[in-house]
Amino acid sequence: MAVSSCSCPPRVFNAYSSFECRSDPDFSGATIGDKPHVGSSRRVTASSFCTGGGFGGGVLSSLIFRFPPNFVRQLSVKARRNCSNIGVAQVVAASWSNGPASGSPSSAAAASQAAAAATVPVADNVAVVEGCIDNGSVQIGGSDNSRTSFLSSDGSITVHAGERLGRGIVTDAITTPVVNTSAYFFKKTQELIDFKEKRHKSFEYGRYGNPTTVVVEEKISALEGAESTLIMASGMCGSTVMLMALVPAGGHIVTTTDCYRKTRIFIETILPKMGISATVIDPADVDGLEAALNKNKVSLFFTESPTNPFLRCVDIEKVSKLCHSKGALVCIDGTFATPLNQKALALGADLVLHSATKFIGGHNDVLAGCISGSEKLVTEICTLHHILGGTLNPNAAYLIIRGMKTLHLRVQQQNSTALRMAKVLEAHPRVRRVYYPGLPSHPEHELAKQQMTGFGGVVSFEVDGDLMTTIKFVDALKIPYIAPSFGGCESIVDQPAIMSYWDLSQAERHKYGIKDNLVRFSFGVEDFEDLKADILQALETI
Repeated sequence: MAVSSCSCPPRVFNAYSSFECRSDPDFSGATIGDKPHVGSSRRVTASSFCTGGGFGGGVLSSLIFRFPPNFVRQLSVKARRNCSNIGVAQVVAASWSNGPASGSPSSAAAASQAAAAATVPVADNVAVVEGCIDNGSVQIGGSDNSRTSFLSSDGSITVHAGERLGRGIVTDAITTPVVNTSAYFFKKTQELIDFKEKRHKSFEYGRYGNPTTVVVEEKISALEGAESTLIMASGMCGSTVMLMALVPAGGHIVTTTDCYRKTRIFIETILPKMGISATVIDPADVDGLEAALNKNKVSLFFTESPTNPFLRCVDIEKVSKLCHSKGALVCIDGTFATPLNQKALALGADLVLHSATKFIGGHNDVLAGCISGSEKLVTEICTLHHILGGTLNPNAAYLIIRGMKTLHLRVQQQNSTALRMAKVLEAHPRVRRVYYPGLPSHPEHELAKQQMTGFGGVVSFEVDGDLMTTIKFVDALKIPYIAPSFGGCESIVDQPAIMSYWDLSQAERHKYGIKDNLVRFSFGVEDFEDLKADILQALETI
């Protein structure tokens, strides 16, 4: 919040051991403990500061700040909507003065007159005063992503999209506020009716939208080149809601052999209860896809690219053209690629899905998922989402926003480290095989070069040994954490046979290609030489 400049010398605040908290602070000069009078308009103005007086005996005896005339209202509105502002708002308001100050306006009316003199009207309902904007409510409608066209790189978009050029929250803070509320009020019943009949834009209930989460959605839309994005509580929430929303009862989908296991479980065990069947093909089997499209009335082709954990790549442009010719939609889970390394929508896909828990969030501290695509399809998914729930908490949305500001820096480092380490591993005598699309030995290397600008931060490889030998290698590593997930600043390692498939027998695991010596390594942003030295010393132990 901008404050006026003054010629008076700087003053030092004394900390107060106690103060009275008020939800709607009154800066009219009333003493602490006096009950403030707030009219029906709920607008209270600030009185002047840097007038005479000073500190007497360590007690604040004068009003010491001059805030813009809309400051109190902004505090009042924001404090109700943003818990992170409540502390500052109430502390400042409650300890504003210890009594009428000498030389300061003696009444609220005088304060109002002084404040009004600084007002610069710019519209009927909006005034800009000393850098502050007040329209009396949280703005709806968000930013205009078309205005990011002058940003030439994804790196700039991840920092500024959804925020710098028209954030839908009234604030002059650089960072987006966290709006912690479960519901939104309407001033009058007519305003509610206008909202219901599409004449008034507003939020209504926390499950249907939140100003903080809207910023995340707009930022991802700008990065993906999408008309719309829906953010949800997790990547699996996104996958399951998308499948249920777009595939009718009795419908048919096509998916690939290599994929996240929980996605496979949902397709194999939950969708059949709705009469939905599936054809499973190899990621590179375009002929198999065409046969499935000809044999069945396919609603959707859903796959990861790259896939988990073998990092297979699907020819997105080719399968999109083929599916569209048969009336089927295409959804690509691009979690391993990130929106920086691969633009699935530009390649022809209808939807792109991400577990934002991974690279997009990037700090191993938040769960989230997102789906981007046309307004029509995302709205269809959103309708079911509003019924099922799975809403992202605004605090989690803030963490995603924060994480995305360094997405391009993290992904550049992770791309580089993973590619360099994949080459080192492939040349090592204690490694049997490396799975990484950046290597010429990868079956879809040429395809990956065409549709990706980077190959990602995850490398899978098979150690030369059995289950116990691989355990010995993993336990000898000092830098990475043994954990599920990937894409964060910290490196993570796991044995899929144990981490994801331990409930299956060895023979059952082999059906999915999961060998006991398979390792999945997610490279963080640590120094390459440190990671290299750690992996090499661990390989020496076997």
